[in-house]
Amino acid sequence: MIKKVALLVSILALQGCAAAIVAGTAGAVSAATDRRTIGSQIDDNNIEIKATLEIKAQDELAKFANISVVSLNGVVLLLGQTPTEEMRATAERVIKNVIGITKIHNQIRIGNITGITTRTHDSWLTSKVKTRLLTEDTISANDIKVVTENGEVFLMGLVSQQEANLAVDLARNVSGVVKVIKVFEYL
Repeated sequence: MIKKVALLVSILALQGCAAAIVAGTAGAVSAATDRRTIGSQIDDNNIEIKATLEIKAQDELAKFANISVVSLNGVVLLLGQTPTEEMRATAERVIKNVIGITKIHNQIRIGNITGITTRTHDSWLTSKVKTRLLTEDTISANDIKVVTENGEVFLMGLVSQQEANLAVDLARNVSGVVKVIKVFEYL
């Protein structure tokens, strides 16, 4: 009996390891094919964390706003909703001194915070756009970050003008997409 329990525990533990190995490998492949250096990828992750903490440190923003920070190659995209223009400006102002930020695109909308239904739909739209990008042979979907907020699709990445135009065209033709906004850096 003890041997059976030990065998079962071992099998379950190995399944967890397999999942971790697969996830780790996928992350490593993605990092290796990214046009940014590994250092830039790490810097972007740090920028996102630090900027989010700066925003959350503002009581009013933490309580009444829904703000996301996305960084790619030091270019920051602020997304979400705040009830006032003043809060929108505050979000941008408090992150300006985060080390590594080269440019801020403030796309925070004035209005009510989106609900779970809208956020779920946004996730679905992001998946649909990424799938469309994956099916296109002339661009690398790994080079384009897709973020959706309230039906608006934001495309980021280090791409050529031709890749950008194709990505926008593909995203624009996905059912449910309200608007496509380019936040590309061009090679």
